[in-house]
Amino acid sequence: MINDNIPIKQRLYITFGKFDALVYTSNLDIAKLCERVLRRADLPILYSAGFNQRPRIALATALPLGFSSECEILDVSLREAVPLDGMIERLAKASPPGLRIYKIIAVPVRSPSLPTLVRSSEYRIRLDDHIDLTMVRERIEALIASESFDQQRERKGKTVTVNVRPLIHAIKMENEKELIVHLVVGAEGNMRPDELMTAMGLQDAYLSIHRLRLHLDSSV
Repeated sequence: MINDNIPIKQRLYITFGKFDALVYTSNLDIAKLCERVLRRADLPILYSAGFNQRPRIALATALPLGFSSECEILDVSLREAVPLDGMIERLAKASPPGLRIYKIIAVPVRSPSLPTLVRSSEYRIRLDDHIDLTMVRERIEALIASESFDQQRERKGKTVTVNVRPLIHAIKMENEKELIVHLVVGAEGNMRPDELMTAMGLQDAYLSIHRLRLHLDSSV
């Protein structure tokens, strides 16, 4: 929960997209970029107390390098309440190419930390034009029918075998060029779409990955 001693006057969730050259920008640098955009737009960002002051902003969850997205969410705490009318346009003018602002909403200042609310993500995977689609369908059907799906993961410096089937909500072929996958993200575990493709033996079968949607805990 938010510390009562910090005078947060307003909290915003800013939904934005990450495209073009920005897909190769790290999450840390994206957070710094977002801070600069907020400052250019003259938003009263709240900073932490102490010698090494930091902006009270947080990304919902990490986006792997090389992925594009249309659903990233930035949690922003402000020291003053500001009207939301026209704010998307203000932020858009202050944003570099590849950063697209879609939606801004105000949330209760005492809401839980945004990263703790993330439950799953949906992705669109663009397939290589020359891939054997029959083989892809067969592997998807085998995965959906299975009760377990093992993957090698690093744990405390050791390689272990983990059943990641519970982390895969859905995977389907949208058309002959794309897959749509719905994977667990957050406190219950994490499954990346590129890791899924590798585990299925399809690491050379796709061209790009795009995050379509973040699912948050709806009970809060």
